[in-house]
Amino acid sequence: MTDPRPLRVGVDIGGTFTDMAIVDDDGIVAVGKTLTTHREPAAAVEEVLRQTLAEHRLDPAAITTVVHGTTLVTNALIERRGARTALLTTEGFRDVVEMGREHRYELYDLGLELPRPLVPRHLRFGVPERMRADGAVLTPLDFAAVRRLGVELAAAGVEAVAVCFLHSHTNGAHERQARDVLAEVAPQLRVALSCEVNPEIREYERSSTTLANVYVQQLVETYLADLRERLRRCGVGTDPLIMLSNGGVAALETARRFPIRMLESGPAGGALGAVAFGRTAGRPDQLAFDMGGTTAKLCVVERDRPLITHTFEVDRVYRLRAGSGLPVRAPVIDMIEIGTGGGSVARVDPLGLITVGPDSAGSEPGPVCYGRGGTRCTVTDADVVLGYLDPARFLGGEMHLDAAASEAALKEQIADPLGVSVAEAAWGVHTTANENMANAARVHAIERGQDPARLPVFVSGGNGPLHGPGVARALGAPAVVAPPAAGVLSALGFLSAPMSIDIVRSRHALLGDLDLDAAAALFAEMAREGAEVLVGSGVSEVDVRCERALEMRFVGQGSEIEVPVPPPDVPDWRAAVLAAFRDQYAQRFGTVAPTGVEPELLTWRVTASGPRPRARLGFDSTSDGSGALLGHRDAYFAPGGYVPTAVYDRYRLRPGTVLEGPALVEEREATLLVPPGARCAVEADSSIVVELNPGGAR
Repeated sequence: MTDPRPLRVGVDIGGTFTDMAIVDDDGIVAVGKTLTTHREPAAAVEEVLRQTLAEHRLDPAAITTVVHGTTLVTNALIERRGARTALLTTEGFRDVVEMGREHRYELYDLGLELPRPLVPRHLRFGVPERMRADGAVLTPLDFAAVRRLGVELAAAGVEAVAVCFLHSHTNGAHERQARDVLAEVAPQLRVALSCEVNPEIREYERSSTTLANVYVQQLVETYLADLRERLRRCGVGTDPLIMLSNGGVAALETARRFPIRMLESGPAGGALGAVAFGRTAGRPDQLAFDMGGTTAKLCVVERDRPLITHTFEVDRVYRLRAGSGLPVRAPVIDMIEIGTGGGSVARVDPLGLITVGPDSAGSEPGPVCYGRGGTRCTVTDADVVLGYLDPARFLGGEMHLDAAASEAALKEQIADPLGVSVAEAAWGVHTTANENMANAARVHAIERGQDPARLPVFVSGGNGPLHGPGVARALGAPAVVAPPAAGVLSALGFLSAPMSIDIVRSRHALLGDLDLDAAAALFAEMAREGAEVLVGSGVSEVDVRCERALEMRFVGQGSEIEVPVPPPDVPDWRAAVLAAFRDQYAQRFGTVAPTGVEPELLTWRVTASGPRPRARLGFDSTSDGSGALLGHRDAYFAPGGYVPTAVYDRYRLRPGTVLEGPALVEEREATLLVPPGARCAVEADSSIVVELNPGGAR
């Protein structure tokens, strides 16, 4: 271990595998993948790091950066594994988190099941106090009531308290006073204030977000401490940076304070990887498709940016039904999650149709072919039977797949009930999974004003390159882009993310009546707050840049759209904001309300970020192309059946190489499927671009 090169490491914990990528200034140095250890997630990180460093003879002391993403927060909320939590709110509003918006997400379902609040009613308390909507004090805080509640909660074994008073997004003085009182009488209580976690209008979402943040805080702190200690044991001398859901990274202290911003940190990496490779290759608009062992994620990338949303739902009663989960207000890369992955269980439904997912075998026990006790056939079992995966070379040969067991399970559970051959059953599972994902992708793109048939599909995840071409063909997309190390691209994408933090305030005003000096002062205050966080995390103050946005609507409307705006000191700022709003409104809805309807501002946003890391994410390959063809094996393609299919070693393909389908291109963590009639070429950045209909009209 004598390699002196500075190294950067990305680690992503998924539902089935934990992925790792190591890069230096010249590109990808090493990648690793191991099964996720669900009871101790950081154990898999330590294991894959030790294995990868030893295998490639790399010095852990050379590691200068570790960026980590995880679905720990999401899983903890779904599994209800957080702290025993109480809610303090304004007297008369204790049931806001249960009443919600009184919205029926399935209008005609008489047995409708609503999301269950994180805090039961007996742990929700009203406190005498009241702020007006403009921030003026109507009723002073009752200190004695807070003091009494603090003593009682501590005695009852409560570990965490969320404080969410009415209109505290405008004036948080009462919430801060309540925290001071609780610190005096019950210092062991962990306290979160809505004016700090989510200072936005709308009580239900603000309360739900603050509760979720403090509910998982102890769990996240314990996990991050364990991760840090394990990295130290591996010889890494730097603290990890944590991937946030907005596509930026943050220091440990920020992640500890606002764990809710880690909600979708793992899935963000695939979208970031698509942006990084797209920027290099001149593909500003793409559909990023990440398919792992448990789920698939899809995200629209516009003008080299993934779309961002500020509302997310967790623990949905109905997986794909908006309104059936707990709302969280935090900046999140706007992606749709589909319950289809390599481990998704396949079955025949009562109508005699093949269905796939949303339940998954995960890594424990995993698909039947893993030989870890799984008995239900999965998408991966079908791919093995179809010949797409080499049982002897899975994970570079470290994990042997039992093809005979997959075939037996498919025969018993799919083929025999339908009266078809095992190969036809496997093909049915494979194509059903593809169609499920394509249908979701089509709706997701169209709802965001994009035509999926014109977007190249950027594939990642352990199963993305294998299923991406089928999804792309179903969409009518022109091409598939498979980056190097696609199977660990989330981990690789982390390394392209800058330090970033989002600051938000809610201040209502009509655009025509807005005081420009007050607007400039508010934006400046938010920019200073963001810069302080980044500078405290090691970013030079001169490198901090800020982007501003407003959430706006026409007077009388009930929801807003986000509008990027220039700094308030530009000439005729109000007119520039109006033009930007009308453009965004027209893009979203197709028409603009008639002149004379006043726009209004509700929420102000500033995103402060540091410089983008200089990271080359391709292979530093010196291969001359010799030995790339590994041989042939039979692979199934309807309607012709099994055909001899060329198998190539991804690592030995040099830029400029062109291959004709059918072909399989293997690397350690993923296999790219080039279907019959398609053609692929290796690009200068090591990506492989698959033209699905070369020379023909779609």
